[in-house]
Amino acid sequence: MRDALKTLAGSLPYPRSFLGLLLAGFTLVTLPLVGALAYSAWNTERLAGQSRTAVFNASQAARASRSMVERIGTIERLTQQIAILDDDPELVAGYARAHRSFKQLAGEIALLPLDESQVAALSRTVEHEQALYDLLTVPPRQRIDKEKMSEGLDRLIDSAREVLAINNRIVDREVERLRVNAENVQRGLILLVLFSTAVALGIALALTRYIARPIAQIDSAIRQLGGADFSRHIAVRGPEDLRYLGRRLDWLRRRLDEFETQKNRFLRHVSHELKTPLTALREGAELLHDQVAGPLTPVQKQVVGIMRDNSIKLQRLIEELLDYQRALHAAASLEVKTVALDDLVADAARAHQLAAASKGLRFVLDAQSATIDADPEKLRSIIDNLISNAVKFTPPGGTITVKARAIGGTSKTGGEAVIEVVDSGPGVAAEERESIFNLFFRGRRVESTTGGYVKSSGLGLAIARELVEAHGGQIAVAEGPGGHFRVTLPRRSARALADAA
Repeated sequence: MRDALKTLAGSLPYPRSFLGLLLAGFTLVTLPLVGALAYSAWNTERLAGQSRTAVFNASQAARASRSMVERIGTIERLTQQIAILDDDPELVAGYARAHRSFKQLAGEIALLPLDESQVAALSRTVEHEQALYDLLTVPPRQRIDKEKMSEGLDRLIDSAREVLAINNRIVDREVERLRVNAENVQRGLILLVLFSTAVALGIALALTRYIARPIAQIDSAIRQLGGADFSRHIAVRGPEDLRYLGRRLDWLRRRLDEFETQKNRFLRHVSHELKTPLTALREGAELLHDQVAGPLTPVQKQVVGIMRDNSIKLQRLIEELLDYQRALHAAASLEVKTVALDDLVADAARAHQLAAASKGLRFVLDAQSATIDADPEKLRSIIDNLISNAVKFTPPGGTITVKARAIGGTSKTGGEAVIEVVDSGPGVAAEERESIFNLFFRGRRVESTTGGYVKSSGLGLAIARELVEAHGGQIAVAEGPGGHFRVTLPRRSARALADAA
């Protein structure tokens, strides 16, 4: 049923506006509930009608019982008086009236809901009363046989008691029938509520898919733009206002594509325009440094050396700037996969073992088994930058420790993954722990083992921070001796957690 509802939802046309879509969805969801409410109201009214009928029948039976007692008492009194005062016209007329009243009461009782045994008992009572009436009043009468009259009166009283018991049973039966009907209505209403709720939930699920489809398309389009993918056309199927939003997003895609093309063209032109004169400047400085144009004085050699060194530095800065732009583009287009964190850290550390061995450094790897949703190439680049930085600044004979572990939650429910690179080098000054991740920032100068200072472009940590933040994580310098960099990443991507919810 659920699949059928989803298929039906996929083929339905959309209203003109998103508000109309919400109103239509609300109406469809409430229809089974409104139907259940109307059916409940009808059942309640029907039960109320049955209650009124039962109360009426019970009251009629109770009234008939009281009247029956009165009629029997009157007949018994008149019978005894007639037996004593034979042929008294007033007594005979009074008995005739009592007889007619009894017959009328019997007819009223017969209108009550009686079963066969109850009808038979009522008929016997009427017959006994008629026999007694015939005995006392129908001519030609002989002298009244008191024994027969007493027997007839006793039979009448016994039958009347049976009728009274019948009337009481009618009251009990009506009460029982009312109770049974109430229980049936209650069970029916419970089943109806369950069924209507299930139908409403099924419709709600189908409508959720139906309503969420254009929103999911908009979300996909925004993710596409955020991932710097401007090649695919953006189209949103849904209400007119959401389709218009889709067209605006596609217009934004085209504009961003134009800007990206212009930016790349600008960088290529700037790179070419700067490298061409810079190459000539470097070649001229090299020729002067090699004294091709003739011998140089010491002052001239100093000037030429300054020109040569700064031209090399300028060329390196241009190349690093281009590398940083490429890193930013890479951070904006992550290809998230499920990655075995321990294997990736081990592979990244293995790539630096030769460089570490050349300086006599000792590697300590402590990577626990865990998985993480990340772009494996970008995550490897983060670890490479941190380990390369540690190898560069750790003095010979030092130690580099690489740790990786998962904390909190599981791979399905979230939690975090922590990667730490700790070295025995000079560390980072407290006042530089925030600035060290800025572009082209160089901290305090560190002497190298070969003389001079360790050279740094100021890009490695900046690139690492961009990639870490693109994954939704954080990178920081931790307290402690030596260099201690800590990367904290969510184990599951935000999109995966949203889908799981």
